[in-house]
Amino acid sequence: MQKLYDRLGSIELFLSAVGLVACCVLIFIAALARAVGKPFNWSQDLSLFLFAWSVFLSADVALRKDKLVRVELLVDMCSIRLAKILSIFCYGIILCFLMALMYYGVKLAFISHKRVFQGIPGFSYSWVIVSIPIGSSLMAITAIRKLWLLLSGSSIRTHQRGTT
Repeated sequence: MQKLYDRLGSIELFLSAVGLVACCVLIFIAALARAVGKPFNWSQDLSLFLFAWSVFLSADVALRKDKLVRVELLVDMCSIRLAKILSIFCYGIILCFLMALMYYGVKLAFISHKRVFQGIPGFSYSWVIVSIPIGSSLMAITAIRKLWLLLSGSSIRTHQRGTT
């Protein structure tokens, strides 16, 4: 199971990096094309699609590596027991938020299925929206795994450094 989880993390990292690079290259090329009077009508739509997927995939990568913004000063001042309790509480809040994102993301994807991009005929806006519940689901798996590690007795300070 750990190999599958690590492989999924590698795929997420690769796809988010490729998506972000492709988004930047596309925006640069589109700006050059616009400057010479030959704009791409579809470039903004495709870059939005790539950016949304990159954001949600890389958010899980950041959560996996404990690179999300947090106030470590407070945790470092606490005892190990209290730091563990705070981490469990924070992951609980994160899971509640991710569950809401999954629910409303799926709902929004269904609502917006008829909305299409202006520059890409026939390409539904739902393909952008579906990045929300999928990315949230991947983050929820990571948060549950981290909660499991905390509850199974893993040291909070070792766990936060990414060495578990």
